Amino acid sequence: MPEPETLTELLLAWGQGDEPALEGLVPLVDRDLRQLARRQMRREPAGHTLQTTALINEAYLRLVERPRVHLRDRAHFFALAATLMRYILVDHARARRNLKRGGGLRRVPLSDAFISSPQRGSDLIALDAALDTLAALDPRRGRVVELRVFGGLSVEETARVVGVSAQTVMRDWKLARVWLRRELQRAECRAT
Repeated sequence: MPEPETLTELLLAWGQGDEPALEGLVPLVDRDLRQLARRQMRREPAGHTLQTTALINEAYLRLVERPRVHLRDRAHFFALAATLMRYILVDHARARRNLKRGGGLRRVPLSDAFISSPQRGSDLIALDAALDTLAALDPRRGRVVELRVFGGLSVEETARVVGVSAQTVMRDWKLARVWLRRELQRAECRAT
């Protein structure tokens, strides 16, 4: 494991435009990014055409393309990586769906288990739309869900990234789960 100070120094340098800092950063975060990508891919249906390595590579490309990223620490970096992976997976799902009238996707309702279990399948596009709606209504709760579900961040890490207490994260998490469940059920009813 790299020293936290070294990782933070590289993140800050990269955020200030120091391109060589990214080269030093990549080997230090590669293992954790792979775990994050594997966690994301476990939620995808069997036979998914995007591989874990391709997801990581695309996330790296999008990270490099971002001008002057202002990162505070390790948790903030992984929150950004999780958000980028979410966008990549949603874009991929939309492309597959649009490939041919429905793209072979089937609607799977979001159950209570999905929010707490990465093994549970879900309609990623519907979840993304619901999460966008939640973020428009309550940006902090939307960010909490994104960091917890897509980023796999702990309550404490999420609290640091969002800038609130762990108790506030737990309260937001509980309320957001209820709201998302209800919203996805409504979307499912509209679709049938």
